[in-house]
Amino acid sequence: MPFLNEIPTRGDIAGAHERIREFIHRTPVFVSRSANEATGAFLFFKCENFQKAGAFKFRGAMNAVLSLSDDEKKSGVATHSSGNHAAALALAAKKRGIKAYVVMPRTAPEIKKRAVFSYGAEVVFCEPTLEARETTLRRLVLEKGAIFIHPYDNYSVIAGQATAAKELLEETKDLDFILAPVGGGGLLSGTALAAKFYGPAVEVLGAEPEGADDAYRSLRDGKIYPSISPETIADGLLTSLSERTFGIISKEVAGILTVKEESIISSMRFIWERMKVIVEPSSAVPLAAVFENRELFEGKRIGIILSGGNVDLDHLPWL
Repeated sequence: MPFLNEIPTRGDIAGAHERIREFIHRTPVFVSRSANEATGAFLFFKCENFQKAGAFKFRGAMNAVLSLSDDEKKSGVATHSSGNHAAALALAAKKRGIKAYVVMPRTAPEIKKRAVFSYGAEVVFCEPTLEARETTLRRLVLEKGAIFIHPYDNYSVIAGQATAAKELLEETKDLDFILAPVGGGGLLSGTALAAKFYGPAVEVLGAEPEGADDAYRSLRDGKIYPSISPETIADGLLTSLSERTFGIISKEVAGILTVKEESIISSMRFIWERMKVIVEPSSAVPLAAVFENRELFEGKRIGIILSGGNVDLDHLPWL
């Protein structure tokens, strides 16, 4: 396995893209006249909500599973996740015919629990704390001998996530910015590296809820702040940066913008109503950042990663 201080190169990202190509969807890039008029910018939405397992996470999980040796695959893979990575890893393991063991907090959204079960993973529930997740996972890995695939602090996962922005840059020319949501930083790290290698004139910005702004504060102060009691409807953005993702983001990301909860909800509803696209709250955070920072983005060409579409229809935030 790679050392902690390694980061994916251009060749690693290209290799990951080729490796996973037959397993993933090359998701479309949408444009919306309504969104352009409302923001005063030119927006290009990379629709990872249409990805297999409903989120960008499948790219990284599939690359990580395909990168395992035959010996490593024998006992299966394991992870802890509140939802999207859990489903992605379960599906990736299923496609390779190996076992997946997933630790999930008991409070995870029901739609994400059902997805993980549907892909055949063995699920162990725990209390909704990072300590409980990590303790339960250690016990599971020791018992099963499975390989731990971290949701974002993993070389192969980051390289896989980078392929979404690589595709966006291949299809959309002359972007000024790419915006991606940030939780643990796997997507934002991969997006920044893809921009560095495939669109060096593009600035990459992260977007984060004000109630879960640990990445913003970490980048501002040059040290990692843990995510303690985050309060946001964006349930995919509750985790802390790792040393690996923090290192990449600190070097390659121009900044992180924080947004209000009401902006997340209104942006999510805008995407549903005006673009006719289903996204989860985390996906709406970058568009909320554009709405809240109109003076920064007006007249600019902006790529936005719509990170996922796994939303509980019985608990929509505007109901």
